[in-house]
Amino acid sequence: MGREPTISCQFATVLLAAGAGLFIFIFLFAFSDFAFIASVFVAGIAAAILWALVAWLFCTDLPALGDAKAPGSVNAGDAKGAESSDAAPTAAAAAAAPAASAPAAAPAAAAEPTAPAVKPSKSLPGEEELASKKGDWKYDADAKADAAHAQSPAESAPEEGRRPEGLTEARGGLADDLKKIKGIGPKLEKLCNTLGFYHFDQIAAWGSEEVAWVDQNLEGFKGRVTRDNWVEQAKLLASGGETAFSKKVDEGDVY
Repeated sequence: MGREPTISCQFATVLLAAGAGLFIFIFLFAFSDFAFIASVFVAGIAAAILWALVAWLFCTDLPALGDAKAPGSVNAGDAKGAESSDAAPTAAAAAAAPAASAPAAAPAAAAEPTAPAVKPSKSLPGEEELASKKGDWKYDADAKADAAHAQSPAESAPEEGRRPEGLTEARGGLADDLKKIKGIGPKLEKLCNTLGFYHFDQIAAWGSEEVAWVDQNLEGFKGRVTRDNWVEQAKLLASGGETAFSKKVDEGDVY
């Protein structure tokens, strides 16, 4: 049982606080620079604080020594009640366990018989072809590169025509100005020299098969021989004649 507050305790704390407040008022008003109102205010605040502190210390209900419980301790009655409350859910769980396990066993038993695989009476369209294409697959970078190389249009396509006979160098070290042929610029002239073509009479002697080969092998300029009619222009220039385009080249109006 705790200690009950009494009227005498409350009255005593009020008298004590009032006496202390009066003492503080007299001291402030008589021996300091505080005015009357300021002294009353400060003394009242001090008295109120003192009364609250003394009343809490001496007049508050405190628990008896026998009622105090150590942290984590449980009374015998509380422990008994806890045991009975735990026992009820445990028994209920034990009773529900068989009922819960019975439905779980039913699907397992139902899954035991396996239905036979259904096979079509006749093959579906494309089934045999698909089955023949089945096999193990693995990524092989080298094989993939070889397959791409084998399918390259430049190498898989058969070479057209026949390569014209070329020269290792220009006759007498002096090549014709192939830029006089319309369609041959400085870059294409170098490419023709690389293939062994240096003179007008070489181009003039090309037949249809030679033209087809050159058209196919002029990298970046394919088809220019036929499109710009190199052979006819070369025949005229090889015989000493001139074309309107070659005149412009001689006059410096083109390059």
